[in-house]
Amino acid sequence: QFVESGGGSVQPGGTLKLSCTGSGFILGHSAVAWFLQAPNRERERVLCIEGNGKIDVIDSVKGRFTGSRDHATVYLEMSSLKPEDTAIYFCAADLTTNTCPIPRYLYWGPGAQVSVSS
Repeated sequence: QFVESGGGSVQPGGTLKLSCTGSGFILGHSAVAWFLQAPNRERERVLCIEGNGKIDVIDSVKGRFTGSRDHATVYLEMSSLKPEDTAIYFCAADLTTNTCPIPRYLYWGPGAQVSVSS
C-alpha cells in the first residue's frame, strides 16, 4: 500500500505539501491519483499525475493544487487553502498504468488529515 504524510492544520490562505510513497516498493513511472474525502461527502479524485509528470487536476482546485514526483514519491502541493479543503487526502494507483485516468485503484494509503481553519 501507500503511505501519505505532510498533513496537518493550517490557516486559510496557507500551503501544505503532501507526500505519497510506496510501502516496500518504488513508484517508478506508475500514474498516481490523489483523492480527498471531506466530512459527510464521497471520496473525490482531485488530481492524477502520470509517469512522465503530466498532471490532470479538477477545475475546482485548478490554480491552487498541483502535483510533482520523483522516482519514489508523489507530491500534492496545495496553496491558497480554504476551509472547504478540509478533508482526508489519499493517494491511490494500480501500479501497472503510467497514464491518467487510472482504470482501477488497487492500492491505497490510509490517508492524511488536512484541516483548514482560522
